[in-house]
Amino acid sequence: MDDLTNELQIKVEKLENEINFKNGLISIMSHDSKEMFGNFLWLIEALEEKTISEEDFHKMLPHLKKDAQKNLRTVQDSTAWLKTQYGDFKIKPVKIMVMDLFHQLEEKYATSLKEKNINFLFKGDQNAVLTTDRLLLEYVLDKIFNNAIKYSFPGQDIYLQQVSVNNQIVLSVVDSGTGIEQKYLSTIYSYDNPVFQGTAGEKGVGLSLKIAKNFISLMQGNIDIISSEKGTTVSLFLPNFSE
Repeated sequence: MDDLTNELQIKVEKLENEINFKNGLISIMSHDSKEMFGNFLWLIEALEEKTISEEDFHKMLPHLKKDAQKNLRTVQDSTAWLKTQYGDFKIKPVKIMVMDLFHQLEEKYATSLKEKNINFLFKGDQNAVLTTDRLLLEYVLDKIFNNAIKYSFPGQDIYLQQVSVNNQIVLSVVDSGTGIEQKYLSTIYSYDNPVFQGTAGEKGVGLSLKIAKNFISLMQGNIDIISSEKGTTVSLFLPNFSE
């Protein structure tokens, strides 16, 4: 009876987490879209009614562009998550070279790394291979690495570290940036955490981390975040699946 009760409790908690995740996702998308389109509509009307000069209108465009980019990322993140909700989603394990993941990030973020003069370095076994779902892992690493750049100061280093522990591979993205205050660490996956601001004014509400945690669960792994004023280490503990 106790085993049945525990099993039911686990299912109830899983269902509650899924409902909270979906509700939070809808809330964020609704709020961000309403804010962006509201600002855009106000600006257009102000120009039509000549309550704002063309010069001031053009000054506002970079701000609108940033809002649009943020909303596009939200839609893209949501779309990535929705793909895991269609029918009977199952992960597709394939062999992945860890160094391939490193080079993909290095190439994709070459411009951002150069703009902040950040060195991206690898620590670990350069021949390391893991077997897991490529789509989910690439998404998770991409979002974690994007945050590492966002919250790093110019001239700092970011590392992708690989360690093998028993039948797991641990991949960690390590930065020396602003860090996350301890009072916010416990709420990082909830929907009542504040808007975080990067070292170059970038903003985010942490939606990508919430989806990343969901994806890590699908890969039967775990995610751990250690942060202080000296920087942040985000570690992924991933089992090696058989293909």
